[in-house]
Amino acid sequence: MATNVNAEEYDRVKEVKQFDESKIGVKGLVDSGITTIPRFFVHPPDVLSQLKPGSKIRPDLVIPTIDLSGVDSHHNRSLIVDQIRQACSSFGFFQIINHGVPLGVLDRTIESIKGFHEEPTEIKARFYTRGLGTGVSYISNVDLYNSKAASWRDTLQLRMGPKMADHDQIPEICRNEVIEWDREIKRLGEVLSGLMCEGLGVETSRLKEMTCLEGRTMVGHYYPKCPQPDLTVGLAYHTDPGILTVVQQDHVGGLQVKYGEDWVDVKPVPGALVINVGDLLQIISNEVYKSAEHRVLANPSHEPRVSIAVFFNPGNRDDLYGPLPELLSSEKPALYRQFTLTDFMTRFFKKELDGKSLSNYYKL
Repeated sequence: MATNVNAEEYDRVKEVKQFDESKIGVKGLVDSGITTIPRFFVHPPDVLSQLKPGSKIRPDLVIPTIDLSGVDSHHNRSLIVDQIRQACSSFGFFQIINHGVPLGVLDRTIESIKGFHEEPTEIKARFYTRGLGTGVSYISNVDLYNSKAASWRDTLQLRMGPKMADHDQIPEICRNEVIEWDREIKRLGEVLSGLMCEGLGVETSRLKEMTCLEGRTMVGHYYPKCPQPDLTVGLAYHTDPGILTVVQQDHVGGLQVKYGEDWVDVKPVPGALVINVGDLLQIISNEVYKSAEHRVLANPSHEPRVSIAVFFNPGNRDDLYGPLPELLSSEKPALYRQFTLTDFMTRFFKKELDGKSLSNYYKL
């Protein structure tokens, strides 16, 4: 028996390596006309059982949508802060409208990311790498070699800050759009972090002063049609490690967030952006805010799903991070120990991209 198991394991490693070295991504598999997915994409029964139609899905629950109109007026701002505090401490997810990012920028950016993923393989392959040395990488599954099963998506990953990738390293098809997008998201990140700080009752600029907005990574995900969507996922359930994440999703849908023991659809709202709390903000807020598990279903549609996420992280990796002292008291002691961001992120990338967050590791 042991010999057969080892042979299967060896075959899996070989198949994964062949797929990775082909540099075609799942888009290339779809283009080749496959009707069944390679077995290393098939998820274990405990994961698949949660994907069955109607399984623990709460159609009656809706992620809050918060209107940022008049965010600089005193009356509106206090209402918006209350809404954000409630959303961050319950769902850990919310959508925002009237956020100030022009619709033209949203449309151009998502179209340019879609355009990159639909370029010929020989053009995309030049960017295919598992290192982020240049600040630009195109890959299928960041955790391909660590995960129990691969997920049905390809990703363009770009370092936006503290130092943006060299402009000439960014694919030409999306270069100008990405640079324009980053300008808008930097501004929006400051607005959101200020509102989140006020929701905690701390200084508006507290997170900014901790360099929490300086580290920015952008990912452009592409989820082509999956021939067997009941056997895999688009993105395995996980929490984001950083401070906060800003997501633009197209109209196709598939993003879900866990609420209690159930899953809630994050339905696309035209012109909206999706915001979620990361593990680091959960820790810094001493669990006033919650980082929620989320996932993306494999895409059953003939139309590809495209999304863009920007992850905000501290720029200073060697400072110590932990619960903010001004949130602590004898009634509310620290729930986490302090750590450096270097240690935190190293642990994140060593584990596979599923399951509950790293925050448990740093619990006191």
